[in-house]
Amino acid sequence: MKIEELKFDERGLIPAVVQDIRTQQVLTLAYMNSESLRRTLETRESWFWSRSRGELWHKGETSGNTQRVVEVIADCDNDAVTVLVEPNGPACHTGAQSCFHHQLLASDGAEEPAFTEVLEGLYALIAKRKEQRPPDSYTSYLFNEGLDKILKKVGEEATETIVAAKNEDLESLANESADLLYHLLVLWVEQGLTFDDVRETLLNRRK
Repeated sequence: MKIEELKFDERGLIPAVVQDIRTQQVLTLAYMNSESLRRTLETRESWFWSRSRGELWHKGETSGNTQRVVEVIADCDNDAVTVLVEPNGPACHTGAQSCFHHQLLASDGAEEPAFTEVLEGLYALIAKRKEQRPPDSYTSYLFNEGLDKILKKVGEEATETIVAAKNEDLESLANESADLLYHLLVLWVEQGLTFDDVRETLLNRRK
């Protein structure tokens, strides 16, 4: 079909659901006008229309977290599109893989979130703390103290994890490991390291 067959709203916009083609995870909901959609199709990278700034924006232009577009599919009414992408980094400005990480309702089966979801949610919260710096937050305190303080805490928690393992205390090992992971994520956020950066390194090593 052609762009002209799509039903843009009165502002000339159409909602675009961006989805990771590999995992099927919904990454973000954005809006396109005919020009941003045309550029998306031509460049095979995500272009959107910013309703707040009133201008076109190229995903990843400043952050480097671009999205390679694989498919663009219109819905049955031609008034919304799904953009299937291969993301090069997180989709959310907080550093989370997906913009959708605030749970409003859990499934009736009380299904616990996957470990990776827990880590990504924690990463997003830490990134938010770095940006907003609420005064009563321990995470804000770490960022305010700077890199040396963060590195010191990572070292301390690593040592305490080793001690727990040497003592063969599984409960203590779990607690210390959780503390170590938290402080490691603080370090990642401070340095601008993302899950995708580490994931790519692991994949390259596996190859």
